[in-house]
Amino acid sequence: MLRNDTIIGSVESVLGNRISILIDTDRLPSNVPVIDGRVYRVGQIGSFLRVPVGYIDLYGVVTQAGADAIPEKLRDTDDPDKLKKQARNWLTMVLVGERIGDHFERGVSQSPVAGDQVHLVTIDDLKIIYGNMDDKTSISIGQISASESLSARLDIDKLVTRHVALLGSTGSGKSNAVTVFLCEIAKGKFPSARILLIDPHGEYGTALGRYARVFKINADVQNGEYPLFIPYWALPFGELLKTFVGVLTDPQEEYVREKIFSKKLEASKLLSSPPEEAALSADSPIPFSLKELWYQLDRFERLTINRGANGVITEALIKEGDSDSLVSAQFEPHSTTNTNPYLNNQAKGILRYLNNIRNRLVDQRFNFFFHSGEWEPAKDGKIKKDLDALLIDWLAHDRPITVLDLSGVPPEITAIVSGAVIRIAYDALFWAQDLPIGGRKQPLLMVLEEAHMYLQAGEESVASTSVRSIAKEGRKYGLGLMLVTQRPSELDPTVLSQCGTTIALRMTNGQDRGHVSSAVQDDLSDMLALIPSLRTGEALIFGEAVKIPSRVRIDAATKAPRSEDPKVSMAWAQTPPSADYYKQAIDLWRNGRFSIEKKEK
Repeated sequence: MLRNDTIIGSVESVLGNRISILIDTDRLPSNVPVIDGRVYRVGQIGSFLRVPVGYIDLYGVVTQAGADAIPEKLRDTDDPDKLKKQARNWLTMVLVGERIGDHFERGVSQSPVAGDQVHLVTIDDLKIIYGNMDDKTSISIGQISASESLSARLDIDKLVTRHVALLGSTGSGKSNAVTVFLCEIAKGKFPSARILLIDPHGEYGTALGRYARVFKINADVQNGEYPLFIPYWALPFGELLKTFVGVLTDPQEEYVREKIFSKKLEASKLLSSPPEEAALSADSPIPFSLKELWYQLDRFERLTINRGANGVITEALIKEGDSDSLVSAQFEPHSTTNTNPYLNNQAKGILRYLNNIRNRLVDQRFNFFFHSGEWEPAKDGKIKKDLDALLIDWLAHDRPITVLDLSGVPPEITAIVSGAVIRIAYDALFWAQDLPIGGRKQPLLMVLEEAHMYLQAGEESVASTSVRSIAKEGRKYGLGLMLVTQRPSELDPTVLSQCGTTIALRMTNGQDRGHVSSAVQDDLSDMLALIPSLRTGEALIFGEAVKIPSRVRIDAATKAPRSEDPKVSMAWAQTPPSADYYKQAIDLWRNGRFSIEKKEK
């Protein structure tokens, strides 16, 4: 604290936690002084400075240098030549923390005053700042860019409970960063870790290797993958309707809602622990047979009737259909004159919508959703496995990470399916908050890759609603979020503002950078000008999970995620593959999978 060889200038102006500094050119003739055999660069944006105040050292980060850093009141001078000469000697620093002895903490208890000396931050200072984070409660993700001998560590408690946003353009290193974070958590320090990763593009299964259990459509069971099933009946009524093509009028929608509620009410009595009827609604996660509902509604719409002379009404049925095979019942065509058979005047006019439902039910791409294995209800709504078995599969296995690979999910329902997963996990842990598996006793980190796909600003989907609830209140229940996106400008601003830690990789889009600034402390927003020039895999980290805002070089993952760019020069230098593969590609396309299973002889 008493060293003089690190002095670079003095405090000239104090405005809140923004400090204006005038470099002493007599004491510091060069901007690259050598101290203890190490070269330092004065005025680098993002670098740190120190102001001793009594027995306390205040630390700040440089956000401006040169003419932009001149205090506003000094710019109006009658001597422009003098101002020009001094322009390169000004710095702006934002206070971020203080040190007493060997203990560093965020925030400051006092401010400097004009005339206080300003010092360079040496490697010894940085070791104290970054070196006192408890190894038991933190993870290392790389090195501090200012000194690659210093490990960049994140506080795991604040990273999870206060949420984190990982932002960056395509090719900036987002997927690698996610892989490094998750592998560091899963390495063994936290044997009871629970991480649920929603992976829309199937990037992480191989990269996370032995740390993860992967669930996907058309799973390769022999290679350790597990089939992905998400039961349709776990969705709220409105979200379930969105999975079908077409629109219902308000009376038609209410009619279908009543029928679904009736089905759920009947099926609830078959559950091992029937809920109270007063607690049920069409939104309740109660199993019911969609096939049976479709058949009954379809039959009613097609119904024609005969009126007998004695007033007895009978159905003009030709042949009964079948709900299992989705075959409609056949009735005699209605008469165009006032004779038998007559139309069913109580029909709701939803036959076209019901045809769309049938088309979804027979579309094999949706089997994971509408024909969800042991979670698919029988005609009466009875199921072999309930949601507890699904949660056990996802959250109670022997690995810390669960990857839900949604790469095989049809794009038109990816957002809905993602919302269903989020809602199932959130609601289950919300109601289990006083149980040993609740989030407070066994926290859960939900990693939402490509979050902008299903968290659009202004959208009122189940995904947006659920994630907003987690962002605002998840801390109380032990649920944390990691939002990963290349388009923060499309993300719900409410959710982004709730993230206590921001990890910003390279971004070239000005609109996206503008949204990042809303999640960063106002006085540090000038540092965001560095984002377009960051190297691949390099990030600015702000917020509660780091001791001090830092520029970090993130480690390279041992196994690269599938999102890395192909090596074009290497691929084009090889002998072209056989043209026969194009036929195989069409077979894969038609079968809706990435590999054809060999049939046993």
